[in-house]
Amino acid sequence: MSDAHAPASSNPVPPVSGKRAPALIFIFLTALLDIIGIGIVIPVMPQLVAALSTGGDLSAAAYYVGLSMALYTAMQFLCAPLLGALSDRFGRKPVLLTSLAGAALGYLGTALAPTLGWFLAARTLGGVGGASLSVATAYIADITPPEKRAQSFGLIGAAFGIGFILGPAIGGLLGSNDMRLPFFAAAAVAGLNWLYGLFVLPESHRVENRRPFTMGAANPLSWVGVLRSNPVVAGLAIAMLWGSLGHQCLQSNWALYTSHRFVWTPKEVGASLAVVGLCAAIVQGGLIRVLIPRLGERRAILGGASLNILAMVLYGLAFQGWMMYAILVLGSLAGIAGPAMQAQIASRVPPHQQGTVQGALASLMSLTGVIGPLMANGVFGYFTSPAALFTVPGAAFFLGALLQGVSLLLVVRLFRRVPPADAPEANQAQTVGGAA
Repeated sequence: MSDAHAPASSNPVPPVSGKRAPALIFIFLTALLDIIGIGIVIPVMPQLVAALSTGGDLSAAAYYVGLSMALYTAMQFLCAPLLGALSDRFGRKPVLLTSLAGAALGYLGTALAPTLGWFLAARTLGGVGGASLSVATAYIADITPPEKRAQSFGLIGAAFGIGFILGPAIGGLLGSNDMRLPFFAAAAVAGLNWLYGLFVLPESHRVENRRPFTMGAANPLSWVGVLRSNPVVAGLAIAMLWGSLGHQCLQSNWALYTSHRFVWTPKEVGASLAVVGLCAAIVQGGLIRVLIPRLGERRAILGGASLNILAMVLYGLAFQGWMMYAILVLGSLAGIAGPAMQAQIASRVPPHQQGTVQGALASLMSLTGVIGPLMANGVFGYFTSPAALFTVPGAAFFLGALLQGVSLLLVVRLFRRVPPADAPEANQAQTVGGAA
C-alpha cells in the first residue's frame, strides 16, 4: 500500500479531473517538447564553450561550462517561485506560455552568440523561460487525486526520458555538422511548444482555489517559510536538496567526462544520452507504476537513493566507454525515488498552495543547479589539469556519491521519526515540531 494520503484529500479535484487522462497527455507533451529543446544542446555545449573561451581545451573550459549552467539555473532559482505564485493567482496556462516564449528567445540568442559574454547572457535569458517546471508540476497536482500522484509525477520523469532520447540524439547529429545548429533547433522546438500550449492545453487551476499574488510568495527564498510550516515537508525538501546537488555532479559532468575520458564525439555523447533517456522512460513511464505501489513510497525513496550512490561510484571507476552503458541501466532504476518523494510532499499540501510549494521546491532544486555545476566541473577541471597532484577524471562522480549519501541518511533519520501517512499517528506527527 502506498503511504501517501493527503491531509486535504477531502478537497475535490478540479473539474478538469473528469478529463484527467487527456489533460495529463497534454502536460506530458508540453514537458516533452521542452525537454527535447534542452537535450538538443547538451552534446555540443562543452565544445562550443571551449571554442568561444579557451581555443578547444576542455579542462580549461570546464569552469566556463559550469558557469553557463549555473547562470541558467540561477535564473530558474530566482524565477520558479515567481512563476508558481503567479500561476496560483492567474492560472497555470498563461504562465506556461510566457515562460516558453522566454525559452525560445534564449535558445535563439545562444545560437547567434559571437562571444562568450553573449553566450552567457543568452543562457541567462533562457533560464528565465526554463523555470516553468514548477507550474507543470502544480498542474499535475491540480488534476490528480492524492493516491495517484506518484504515478502522475512519473509522467514528468517519462517526458524527461523520452525527451533525452530524442533531444541529445538530434543534437549530436546536428552538432557533428555545425555546433550552433542544435541551438537553432532548440529555439524552434520551444516555439512549437508555445503554439501547442496556446491552442491545446486547458486551464487546470479552478478560480475558487486561486489566491492574491504577493511579492512575499515570489521571494526566491520564500521556500524557507513555506516549508518550515510543515516539518515533514521541510525534512523531505532538505533531503531532496542534497540528493539534487549530488545528481548535478552527473548531469553537468557527463559530456565533459566522456569527451575527456573516452574521447567521445558530440554524436557519441548524444547517443549515450539517448540511451539514458530510453532507460529513464522505461522506468518512469512503466516500471514506476508497478514498483511504487508494491514497494510503497518510502521504500521506493530509500531504494532509489541507494542505487543512485552505487551508480555514481561506478561511473567514476569506469575506464572503458561500454561500462557507462552498463552502469546507466542500473542508475536508471534509481529514478523511482524522485516521483515518490514528490508524492510524499504533495500529499501534505492543500490545493490552494500546490503552486507555491512546487515553485518553492523547484527554486530549491534550481539552487543546487547553481552550485552543483560550478563545484562538479571545477573538480573535473582541476583533477584533469596539469596542476593536479594526481589525475582523477571521475572525481566529480565520487563527490556526487558522497552528497547523495548525505541525502539518504537524512531521509532515513526522518522516516524513523515520522510514521507513514496512512498510520493513525500520521496526522499528529505532521503537526508537531519534533518531526523536523
